[in-house]
Amino acid sequence: MKHRARLRAHYTRRVAITSRILAERGRRQAKKLGIDPARVPPGQYLTEGFPVLTVGPNPPFDLATWDFTVFGEVENEVRLSSDELLALPQKDVVVDIHCVTRWSKLDTAWRGVPVKDVLDRAGVKPSGKYLMAYSDGGYTTNLPLEVALDDDVLLAHTYDGKPLEPDHGAPLRLLVPKRYFWKSAKFLRKLEVMSEDRMGFWELNGYHNDADPWREQRHWF
Repeated sequence: MKHRARLRAHYTRRVAITSRILAERGRRQAKKLGIDPARVPPGQYLTEGFPVLTVGPNPPFDLATWDFTVFGEVENEVRLSSDELLALPQKDVVVDIHCVTRWSKLDTAWRGVPVKDVLDRAGVKPSGKYLMAYSDGGYTTNLPLEVALDDDVLLAHTYDGKPLEPDHGAPLRLLVPKRYFWKSAKFLRKLEVMSEDRMGFWELNGYHNDADPWREQRHWF
């Protein structure tokens, strides 16, 4: 038990040191670029690229048969084809994104359908308090409903003026910029409205359930 406690304390110190070093690096990068350093969350550094991190291979899809579904604690289950999704009112957002692996990318441009609009279409019941996102390939991640209702949370199909590339979640991904980027599920196919919270893939494997980059909620331990 004492050995385990010492290992945990050693790990915590290492993480704290890494966070400080990268936070200083991120702030220096921001200042050099003429950007307010306050835009960089603790423990993050800036990247101009768009790193690709995926659980498993990119799943294939056929837009002719592809659809997106909202189900669970709703009055009306919603099922949309690709054409039907694109026919809904669209929204453009420019947001900063932050990965749990410590990179941040500023001023990213996305287009898609606000999650709030689709949930309004489904009619969330009073019992609906949480969401589970389901992706092709088996990936899942969970969110409180109130987070998903933010006006910058999208069902995103376009990045930087172009349709999503497979490596970035084509044909549809969830965009949740106020949380670490694993919550922005790629290859999105379903949203389940739930009365009680359940953990998704990374949450069950040690990542923090809330994932707020400003509170540096990377892991449970």
